[in-house]
Amino acid sequence: MATSQLAPNRHSDSLARLEEGRDRTDALFALLPPESFYERPIPERHRLIFYLGHLEAFDRNLLNPALGLETKDAEFDKLFAFGIDPVGGGLPGDVPGDWPSVDRVQNYRRDVRRSLDDSLRNSGQTRVGEVLLNVAIEHRLMHAETLAYLFHNLPAEKNLQYPVSAETRPAPRPRQAAIPAGVATLGLSRESREFGWDNEFDENQVEVPRFSIDVFPVTNDEYLKFVRAGGYETSSYWQPGDWEWKCQQRLEHPHFWVPRARGAAQNPQWEYRAMFRTIPLPLSWPVYVSYAEASAFARWCGKKLPTEAQWHRAAYGTPHGVDRMYPWGDSDADEIRGNFHHRRWQATPVDAHPAGASAFGIHDLLGNGWEWTSTAFGPFPGFEPFPFYRGYSADFFDGKHFVLKGGSQRTDACMLRRSFRNWFQPHYQYLYATFRCVEE
Repeated sequence: MATSQLAPNRHSDSLARLEEGRDRTDALFALLPPESFYERPIPERHRLIFYLGHLEAFDRNLLNPALGLETKDAEFDKLFAFGIDPVGGGLPGDVPGDWPSVDRVQNYRRDVRRSLDDSLRNSGQTRVGEVLLNVAIEHRLMHAETLAYLFHNLPAEKNLQYPVSAETRPAPRPRQAAIPAGVATLGLSRESREFGWDNEFDENQVEVPRFSIDVFPVTNDEYLKFVRAGGYETSSYWQPGDWEWKCQQRLEHPHFWVPRARGAAQNPQWEYRAMFRTIPLPLSWPVYVSYAEASAFARWCGKKLPTEAQWHRAAYGTPHGVDRMYPWGDSDADEIRGNFHHRRWQATPVDAHPAGASAFGIHDLLGNGWEWTSTAFGPFPGFEPFPFYRGYSADFFDGKHFVLKGGSQRTDACMLRRSFRNWFQPHYQYLYATFRCVEE
């Protein structure tokens, strides 16, 4: 796939960016055999057929009012309008027969694209405006990442045309760096010409006392020590609700790990479920875990997860007090800086991109795995919901979702901006999410 830098928010290239986003999601759907569209790889999510229709339904429901267009298929516009985020253990109960055929959904997608594109090319971009176009583009690119980890949860040998090599590089020695007291600048100024989602506004500054933070995200090698020390068997490392969830799920290790018993059952040889086949556990890669598991590890080693402000201070702050655009400075987000922008299916060693380090020498901050923070997702001062999508952020200001920062290998470059915020429930273990610890 083509690479690109952060794209400017101008009408002149908006249709090209939308088309590039479609190419990305179309290429992902092309990996699936027809019968897989009715699989549900993650219990908490819709079947894959939903996502095939959702991206066009979202675009139509978002853009049609501004373009003055009438819908041609209100049933599908509604069926594919919204994803799900079950809280409290409730899971969807639909069956494959509840969904339309792949051919019908493909016809719907083509009709939506044709209608929208004809209108947008005929001066419709001016009526829609930059914000709505960027919402459509970034929403699709977010789902390109969602589709990647959904597909990852299908059987590993799904497509053997992609070679997968074992990673033998050893993990770097864990160490911490001291971050002096200073100001973390969160959010995006309303005077900025850069696009941002409603939860990114308004810019605000937070005083952060001195602390120390891990130079690298926690690796599979480090996390293995927690597992071998009985981390999944000791309730004192877990919050009560997290322990109850762990027991209900019979969780004994990270989601992407696969035990291969050798000798005693209590001493397995670990493997890793990569996107297209299983490989020996790559010790130098970041561990991907839920917030609950990350918190338990931090408690085991006598540390904490960073707050959103601490993470920002370590990532973008400088000793002389001027924040950077990216951890490494203001130059473009290219492939020597980190593992992002759809370039790889898998992680890379946490020390593989020294050119991406921050002013304080913190590595692997953008790409290679979203990073959990201890900050509950909530509004910044001055928050105003999007008038056309009032629930995008506000529906999740419930204390049950936590902020993630950084990005993964499947995160598009346009969402590597400093102000971007991701969020998930603490028991969601399927995404490419890692963490690092702090001491105060």
